[in-house]
Amino acid sequence: MKTIRMDEMNWVDIKQAIKDGFKTVIIGVGSTEQHGPYLPTQTDALIADVMVNLIAQKLENALQAQTIRVGCSDHHLPFPGTISLKKATLKAIIRDYVESLQRHGFENIIFIPSHGGNFNPIKEVIEEVQEKYPNIKIFGFTDLMAFVEAGDKIAAEFNITKEEAGAHAGEVETSQMLTLAENLVEKVRFQPGYLGVLGEEEIEMVFKKGMPSLTDIGVIGDPTKASKEHGKIYIEKMVEFLLDEIKKGI
Repeated sequence: MKTIRMDEMNWVDIKQAIKDGFKTVIIGVGSTEQHGPYLPTQTDALIADVMVNLIAQKLENALQAQTIRVGCSDHHLPFPGTISLKKATLKAIIRDYVESLQRHGFENIIFIPSHGGNFNPIKEVIEEVQEKYPNIKIFGFTDLMAFVEAGDKIAAEFNITKEEAGAHAGEVETSQMLTLAENLVEKVRFQPGYLGVLGEEEIEMVFKKGMPSLTDIGVIGDPTKASKEHGKIYIEKMVEFLLDEIKKGI
């Protein structure tokens, strides 16, 4: 096949691919939200799209459905450009994806979020739709802290602290974006954001009171040590991490 991206395929070729055994479909769930003064609002959506494409290639017999590019980002709304879905809206979109895709013969439907606000809604709705469609496997990677910690572990290999690596527009995401879309990164605006403890208490505060309660520039981490070289390795190793988690779940 020329591509495994279903939005680049026609229905005839998709039908044939499913008939030929491509019965797994994977979907990235990103966001359209602020990522500090230097990263574009498409950051999460682009990272999700690229990583899911690589995961689908490595899974084999898998197709990639259209990435969901807007997510639950209420806590970023104080910053211009953020577009947020209500939790019920994202869950409805996930439900509609499943109801559409299960009709065509897919046996595994996989959702991979790249944005913290999407993890819990995806977990909730997957439990609901799995009960409705017991004859197929619906999987979502929904462990936010494990996702963050996986990035921190890779960053440590470059002597980047977990505070610098950050959970939002820090060294990790900035390096990934330098690899994927360097022309959209405003390097002259690099500056550290919140570099304190980031545990469950702080994350809960961000979700309840908004990102400005922790950082007035919308950054958790420090981008100043970011590089394209780091970004390439972050993407490769996060893909391997997520691939392992998917194989455990389906």
